[in-house]
Amino acid sequence: MNATVKTKVIGVDIGTHVTTIALVNLRGDVLARDSLITSDFSEVGSFVEALSERIVMLAQNNGGYETIRSIGVSAPSANYLTGSIEHAVNLPWKGVIPMAALLRDRIGLAVAVGNNAHATALGESLFGTAHGMESFIAISLGHGGVGSCFFSKGRAHLGNRGFAGEIGHCCVVPNGRQCRCGRKGCLEEYVSSRGIIKTAHELLEGSDRPSLMRDIQELTPIAIGECCDKGDELAVEVFRYTGNMLGIGLANYASLVNPEAIILTGEQTQVYKWLAPFIEESFESHVFHNTKNKVKILVSTLDNHERDVLGASGLAWTVKEYSLFL
Repeated sequence: MNATVKTKVIGVDIGTHVTTIALVNLRGDVLARDSLITSDFSEVGSFVEALSERIVMLAQNNGGYETIRSIGVSAPSANYLTGSIEHAVNLPWKGVIPMAALLRDRIGLAVAVGNNAHATALGESLFGTAHGMESFIAISLGHGGVGSCFFSKGRAHLGNRGFAGEIGHCCVVPNGRQCRCGRKGCLEEYVSSRGIIKTAHELLEGSDRPSLMRDIQELTPIAIGECCDKGDELAVEVFRYTGNMLGIGLANYASLVNPEAIILTGEQTQVYKWLAPFIEESFESHVFHNTKNKVKILVSTLDNHERDVLGASGLAWTVKEYSLFL
C-alpha cells in the first residue's frame, strides 16, 4: 500500500493572552487560522480540550483531518526535549504541563512542543532574516520578558536539559530589580517593555527636570519614543540606559558564541529606532575585541504573529510522523 505524503501541519503559538492556531503547508503559506484567549482557561485540562477542538475543526474545514502530518506548539518555558511546559511564570497553569502528551493523546497525531524563543529562531531560519545563516542568535523582546535561541551549524542549541538561551535571566545588576523568576537584577527587568517603563518612572521620580513624559497618564515604550521625537532629553535618557543594558547583554552573548548575526524580534522592535544607537555603541564597547565589528545586529522583517505560528509549524516538521488513524 502506498503511503500518502502529507504536506500540511498545524502550528500553535501559546501566548500569554492569545493562542493562535494555523494550518501551514510546506512552503510556509498560512492556509487558515483560528485563535482562543489563553487567559480564559484557569485549568490546563479545559484549555487542552478547547485547543484540541479548534485544531480538529480547522483541519476538517480545510482538506480533512487525514491530510495533517503533525502539530507544533510554541509556548513560554516549554522544553523541546521533554515536550512539557515547565514552571511558566506568565501562563495561568503552574508546574510541569506535559503538553505534547496531552495533545497527542487527545488528537492522535505527533506533537512537538518547544520554547517560544526556539520557535522564533526556527521561523527566522526557515522564512525570515536568518534564512541561509548557520550561526545566529534570535532575541525575543516583549512585554513579558526576554528570550533567545542560538543556532549553531544550522541547528538550535538547546543545552543539556533543554533550557539554553535564557538571556533574560542573566544578571546585569547585582542585587538589582526584583525579577518574577525570584532572583534580582535579571536583564529582562531592564530591557523588556515593563523594564523600560520602570526606568522611565525611576528617572521621573529621581529628577525635577521637565519632561513630556510627566503629562502621560499611562507610559508605554512607544509613548516614550514619541517624546524623544519631540526633543525630550529625559525620554532619551530612558532609551540610553535601556540600550546600554541590552548592548552589554548582547555583547556577553556574542563573545561566548561568536555568531554571524543577532536578530531582534518581538514587540520591542517597534522602539528600535530610538534604542539602536545606544545598543550599537554599548555592544561594540563591551564585546570581545576579536568579535568587534564582526556581528550584524538586525531587526526581523517578519510580522511577529506570522513568525510565531510559522516557527511552531517548523517544530511540527521536526517530530517523527505518527497517527492513530493510519
